[in-house]
Amino acid sequence: MQIHWTDQTSNDDGEILVGDLQRSRHRTRLQRAKLSNKILHYYRLKLEDWNSSKFVLRDLKGNQEIVHDLGALWGTAEKMIGRPVNPLDPHLLQQIEEEQRQLLGAERS
Repeated sequence: MQIHWTDQTSNDDGEILVGDLQRSRHRTRLQRAKLSNKILHYYRLKLEDWNSSKFVLRDLKGNQEIVHDLGALWGTAEKMIGRPVNPLDPHLLQQIEEEQRQLLGAERS
């Protein structure tokens, strides 16, 4: 099975063999989805891993789209919300900063 470059590790040769580093690759996919969700949350979207092969992008209205890889994520998100996704939007960056401060504050308590 061919894989997108975002799902490769430094020692991949471009194909995934069943069982070969699956646990590590799945953990990395979940981490990428978690990081993507920090941006997508601002746009009221959520990304979930689907069977370690694709992603599902959902909105609050119940709409969902299958996203084959992270390369297709942002175009799909823009289509769902009807406007461009700007990861450098000052309001988005402020929200991420506030969430990070809250997490740090909760950890210290």
